[in-house]
Amino acid sequence: MGANILGIGSNLLKISGVSSLKGCNHRCLPDMIEIGSFIGLAAMTGSEIRIKNVSRENLGLIPNAFRKLGIVIKEVYDDIIVPKQDRYEISSYIDGSILTIADAPWPGLTPDLLSVLLVVATQAKGSVLIHQKMFESRLFFVDKLIDMGAQIILCDPHRATVIGLDHKFALKATTMTSPDIRAGVALLIAALSAEGKSIIYNIEQIDRGYENLEDRLKALGAKIKRYE
Repeated sequence: MGANILGIGSNLLKISGVSSLKGCNHRCLPDMIEIGSFIGLAAMTGSEIRIKNVSRENLGLIPNAFRKLGIVIKEVYDDIIVPKQDRYEISSYIDGSILTIADAPWPGLTPDLLSVLLVVATQAKGSVLIHQKMFESRLFFVDKLIDMGAQIILCDPHRATVIGLDHKFALKATTMTSPDIRAGVALLIAALSAEGKSIIYNIEQIDRGYENLEDRLKALGAKIKRYE
């Protein structure tokens, strides 16, 4: 558009003002958090999904974070395919110690997907430590997952250890409240994988980050209904 910007691709930009800008054509990037949420949804429900036009080069560590939990992710052109999996196994370090997944500023793993990764880990084989470094109180939704039958130890406000159920026991339906956008969609994913009817209140939080979500989920076969 004619702007004078130096340092693109670094952590420091120097912008010099210009007298005018001109028009241009630009395609907005897809929402990488939404892409990660649908990967988690497919894994938890044992479903196959193809997510189109994901801009793979801009997803950073997201696909590999799910692969560490044992999720198979195939990359075809600019699409991601998550095949149906009956079970998946968490990786461990070469010395056998428990895997740790932690957030970090870009190009590290985005903190907005730790809630989804935590939920996916509840049905994996193995254990993982989820370390939320960047924000306070993001893990306090795990009590609802524990009520649903998940095996989670909340170590402190920033760390939770998940012992996976290996799909031997399905989560149980419950009534819960969405505390924020990311925890809300994580609880929604858990509810879709659970046996029985779950109710989620305060879904306005989920609406902040996911447009028209229930209609898209119904198109995938989910049994979900919004109550005003």
